[in-house]
Amino acid sequence: MRAMVFDGSGPELKLEEIPEPQPADDEVLIRIEACGVCRTDLHVVDADLTHPKLPLVPGHEIVGRIEATGQAVKGFSTGMRVGVPWLGRTCGTCAYCRSHHENLCDAPGFTGYTINGGYAEFCAANAQYVFRLPEAADPVALAPLLCAGLIGYRSYRLAGEVKKLGIYGFGGAAHILCQLARHQGVEVYAFTRDGDTAAQDFARSLGAAWAGNSSVPSPASLDAAIIFAPVGPLVPLALKAVRKGGRVVCGGIHMSDIPAFPYADLWEERSILSVANLTRADGEEFFPLAEAAGVKTETIAYPLEQANQALEDLREGRLQGAAVLVP
Repeated sequence: MRAMVFDGSGPELKLEEIPEPQPADDEVLIRIEACGVCRTDLHVVDADLTHPKLPLVPGHEIVGRIEATGQAVKGFSTGMRVGVPWLGRTCGTCAYCRSHHENLCDAPGFTGYTINGGYAEFCAANAQYVFRLPEAADPVALAPLLCAGLIGYRSYRLAGEVKKLGIYGFGGAAHILCQLARHQGVEVYAFTRDGDTAAQDFARSLGAAWAGNSSVPSPASLDAAIIFAPVGPLVPLALKAVRKGGRVVCGGIHMSDIPAFPYADLWEERSILSVANLTRADGEEFFPLAEAAGVKTETIAYPLEQANQALEDLREGRLQGAAVLVP
């Protein structure tokens, strides 16, 4: 099969012919229809995440059809449309798994990082971490929901009860979350790179009450702020924007260093927390909510062999919405 392969020697992926995977007893084999390009993929190929399986097929926003099932798999059959997220496997026995915090598992497997992912024509995935997806939907439109949507939703859920929500970094995750939050009556304030008027216009088109530069003070006192941009200096800015008791949620897997800030900015029971991975329950909650909210993803499709171009466009901030590879 064709696959874009990362060998660890540099950020460029190579188009290669590699063997089609064979599903283990607890896995399904998926013919890939689309795979989203996520900022986490950039962190892998740019060596911000330092322990990938090598050689590696990246990609963890996978949509496809089941081609075959392992002997122990139940509830799935050939032809079903499914999605594969970042969290691809857990041990099931550690204290975190036993307490419904599988996202913090001590021995996890991650799709497109420690398990071959979706920048290919086929992949094998653990059936316990595969989600059923709508049969009639556009697979390109579905792909960003598998990470940008799921991590955005987990970040939103951890933000607590909010009426005014700040979002820092308006890309793949933010444009999905903005629609869900607006459907639930939340006012959204979008903070973008300074001077990024296209992103600000995009945010307003999705219902944001305000959109502007991240360096300016918030025009409203926020109940919570979610940071999707991997930029540590945004944390003190967001802290200044949230009310007493407000939360700042860091939604990325990697972020540059957070600079020192006065304790007074954290005082009055403000808090900072990070989001790690997702749980199966997140997906079971999110997908019906996204459908009820009529979430529409803004996507740009690239042929599989143009994965490097898609990654570069993401790296340079040239995307409005999400890039998706189509084998």
